Amino acid sequence: MSAQPAGPTGSSPSPAAHVMRPGWFTVNVLNRLVAWTTRRGISVWGSRVLAVRGRKSGEWRRTPVNLLTVDGAQYLVAPRGHVQWTRNMRAAGGGQLHLGRHVQEFTAVEVADDAKPALLRAYLKRWKAEVGVFFDGVGPDSSDAELRAVAPKHPVFRITTTGSAAPAA
Repeated sequence: MSAQPAGPTGSSPSPAAHVMRPGWFTVNVLNRLVAWTTRRGISVWGSRVLAVRGRKSGEWRRTPVNLLTVDGAQYLVAPRGHVQWTRNMRAAGGGQLHLGRHVQEFTAVEVADDAKPALLRAYLKRWKAEVGVFFDGVGPDSSDAELRAVAPKHPVFRITTTGSAAPAA
């Protein structure tokens, strides 16, 4: 699979890149519920809490994510587009995944758009009910061309674990 290092690249999204902001219910109920259960060690369909350092502040930022595994490799997909965690990931080049007290450190490499169709298909096959609305009618049964057409709107990072960090306090 072709990939680019996380960080500034010639194909970086413009400041006006695709972003679908979550609504009140998602922010205040769903994300909090998933994060709460994940922090207690209960993964909801592959959920983890992503921690990545802010590109400006250097502070740890956390958000619930779905960890996708395809052919033994692990990926993070941004269904809502070029959101804050994806911008922070490009700057930081990695972060941590939390599940309960287990913390896994990783490095991240951004996947090129041409390599995304199979990954987006796998992601949508597993989580379409949760995230399908963000993919402009494209689903797991869509053609490679249709998936390739939406690929620039959805950053994908291949992650490589580098070790376990001390359990979170």
